[in-house]
Amino acid sequence: PEDGTFDYIAKYEVPHHPLHAQGYPSIGDAKDTIPIPEDGSTKFVNFKFEGDKTPWLDYASERKGRFVGLANKDGSTKTECGIHVAGAEQTFDRDLWEEGAVKNIASTDEAAEIIGSGKEAIVAVYAPWCQFCQGMEDEFAKYAESAGVPVYKFRGDEERDFVQASLNTESFPTVNFIKADGSVVKYDSEARSADDFATFEKSFEKSTA
Repeated sequence: PEDGTFDYIAKYEVPHHPLHAQGYPSIGDAKDTIPIPEDGSTKFVNFKFEGDKTPWLDYASERKGRFVGLANKDGSTKTECGIHVAGAEQTFDRDLWEEGAVKNIASTDEAAEIIGSGKEAIVAVYAPWCQFCQGMEDEFAKYAESAGVPVYKFRGDEERDFVQASLNTESFPTVNFIKADGSVVKYDSEARSADDFATFEKSFEKSTA
């Protein structure tokens, strides 16, 4: 945990990034890194915290200070996990959508079969350690309960080449609509409520009516 990291730094006076003393818990590049909170009221100076340390210690919250200016194709800012993340970033204590209406795709062969089945479906490509996949878990599960097509999950971090080639995946989460003709259409928005997913599904009803 983050508090353990700073406790260790303080106890053994481990050299750490000088920007911690200016309110930056996590460092990206110069133009896209901000203090957390943004007023710079939390700092780690001379091996102790100044201000409320909670914003730095909540799970993944310190990452909000990185890459804030990076924009997606639709102009929105980063709310995705990189497909090539490795090592310590890949931490999680359980899988996502372990029960409920979201069905698991267990292999690339099964995924290819669904794409080529001639039937419509929704497939979410995810990684269980990705905070943005975790963040949409409840809403996607809610959508799946009343969806008009089968809804699947496919763990993409273990099959990177396949999901890049076949499921439009350059980051997690990536949600796709599988059309009856086998084409795969990416949901290209950062809005991830149950209603948003339902609207995405219904957009294909209009195109095929």
